[in-house]
Amino acid sequence: MKKIEAIIREEKLDDVKSALEAKGFLGMTVTEVSGRGRQKGIRLQWRVGSYQVDLLPKLKLEVVVDDKDSESVVDAICETACTGKAGDGKIFIYPMAEVVRVRTRERGVEAI
Repeated sequence: MKKIEAIIREEKLDDVKSALEAKGFLGMTVTEVSGRGRQKGIRLQWRVGSYQVDLLPKLKLEVVVDDKDSESVVDAICETACTGKAGDGKIFIYPMAEVVRVRTRERGVEAI
């Protein structure tokens, strides 16, 4: 099993959710996060001057899938979250040792 964490733009969440749902991946966790990458934030201009916002609001989407499904999930996220501009996000893929469904105590892929 794999845990896929995707940091995406807030406005792309509905598109990504729809793309994953269309491929049969319904379970996910979404968390509001803030961060920065190579762009080091953005500079905003006000009437009295400009200032740097170095931590931008993003969303972290977490999905746990069977090994064979991980590339399909990554492809769906990349296709729908991409704007072609800096700040589109990152995807991190981790090996998942075990998953347990609390209600039934099922383990492994059956618990996803």
